[in-house]
Parts: sequence; C-alpha cells; structure tokens
Amino acid sequence: MDLQSQLSRRERQIMDIVYAHGEVSISDVLAEIPDPPARGALGRLMTILVNKGHLKHYAKGREYIYQPTVPVQKAGPSAMRRVVDTFFGGSLGSAVAAHLAQKDNDISDEELKRLAELIRQARGMGR
Repeated sequence: MDLQSQLSRRERQIMDIVYAHGEVSISDVLAEIPDPPARGALGRLMTILVNKGHLKHYAKGREYIYQPTVPVQKAGPSAMRRVVDTFFGGSLGSAVAAHLAQKDNDISDEELKRLAELIRQARGMGR
C-alpha cells in the first residue's frame, strides 16, 4: 500500500494541487481546492502533511511555500495504480479505453504511436 492511499480525501486534494504545480502557498491551494476550508484549517492540514512526511516547506516573505517530498516521477505510477484499481477494477485496458473514448480527448498521432510502441514492447516482454 502506498503512502498516498493513507491520506484523507482532503489531504489527497491538497497533494493533487501541490503535485500539479510543484510548489504552492496556502493561498494557491485555497484558490483551487473544492469547497475550501478556512485559511487556518488549511494551514493545519498542510502542517499535518509536513509532519506525515508528504510535504516540506520554506519561508518566502510572509508565507510558507510547500513542495512534495516525493518527486512527481516517483509518485505518479502509484497514483495511476490507485486510480486504475479504484475506478477500473484493476484493468489498465479499461482505464485506457475510457480515456480514449472521451469526446474531448485530444491525443496526438505522435502519442498514439508512442502508446502502440509501448504495447508492442510489453508484448515482447511476455506480458
């Protein structure tokens, strides 16, 4: 089980915003989080995430700037696995099919070629 799965819904929302931007202030999170809590409550949640080891921070002027402790490149695969398991019953094929079926999907020919190559490589590895 990855550490992200042990977060509350609100903590995951915060982490999603942090990962989307790389670093954020409390004001940045307040501007994006659904149904935002009071500033003080959000500050306490950010402190909890620091204490749990998910965030680090530094002072910039009168604010703290928060960054994830795990790089997005490392956190991404486990987040993807969690989404596939939660919403698609563990089926990567179903997840990809759902993404490709979206009408607003703007996937380029280059990206489709890249996906086809990755599938070819996975077949060659006996998957």
